[in-house]
Amino acid sequence: MPSTTHHRLIAVIVLVPALAALALWAFTWPAARTAPRDLPLGVAGPPAATAQLEKRLEGHGGAFEIHRYADEAAARGAVEDRTVYGAVVVTPRGPELLTASAAGPAVAQFLQQAVARQASAEGAQVKTVDVVAAPAGDPRGAALGAAVLPLALAGIAAGAVVTLLGLRGVRAVIALLGAAALVGVVAAGIAHSRLGVLTGDWWAEAAALGLSALAVSGAVAGLAALLGTAGIGIAGAVVMFLGNPFSGAATAPEMLPEPAGAIGQWLPPGAGATLLRSVSYFDGAAATGPALTLAWWAALGLGAVLLGGSLRARKAGGAPTADRRELATVG
Repeated sequence: MPSTTHHRLIAVIVLVPALAALALWAFTWPAARTAPRDLPLGVAGPPAATAQLEKRLEGHGGAFEIHRYADEAAARGAVEDRTVYGAVVVTPRGPELLTASAAGPAVAQFLQQAVARQASAEGAQVKTVDVVAAPAGDPRGAALGAAVLPLALAGIAAGAVVTLLGLRGVRAVIALLGAAALVGVVAAGIAHSRLGVLTGDWWAEAAALGLSALAVSGAVAGLAALLGTAGIGIAGAVVMFLGNPFSGAATAPEMLPEPAGAIGQWLPPGAGATLLRSVSYFDGAAATGPALTLAWWAALGLGAVLLGGSLRARKAGGAPTADRRELATVG
């Protein structure tokens, strides 16, 4: 058996288990370590009462990042603006918890349990108000969380197809833009019009979905334009093994172990999920950050596609010239 065959056999035997281990770690580690870490939580009410409440919340071992508000109206506005995931308001009638299940049903449930447990220990009952409720079509947020993987796969497929079909430069950019636009329209049609799991402005949702797909497809095609077909595997692996499990779409970035949550928000799947929540449930509140992240991924990817096409064109144009010079020298 030739040595090359031996090397390929060893590569398969070693790489397949390594990839399986990487995938298993990437998907199970965040799930196994899900817990709040500096979760933004508001506190509102009289200073004397809130001081005691803050002290008790700080006893949760860094679970919460406390934001102070003068009254219930200010705390409610912070929840609606996505500054905090919830707020505890101290009132003469007892504590009141403001939540936003649309920002993450798992987070809202955790806040209810944590605040209710603390209140019951003091002999009080907590009134819970869901300020921004999850849609009736997706009360547990499962559909939005499940949308991350198909969008990532669509982006990887678009970038790979453009590369394998040999599209270069401007043609490749046009193909990627067109594919992303269609993905956004189709996805909005299914998630909003058909299933009712998205409830915001239809075109804003389609734009967010399309931009998410473009960020991935641009990265895949751009890296492939610079590195060859190996770029498809590298970009695809980053999106699938880091972007998808670190997205925090099923819970929240602050519920993931550090630094997974932060990394996930810098990658297209996490930024896309956050942007989609903002435009669908919060009228675009806190949408600027994730939109810029996706725009940078898309711009860098498309720029790399154009650069790769230009380099290939120069290389192809320079080869005949070199050949002619060699022939002239021989002559």
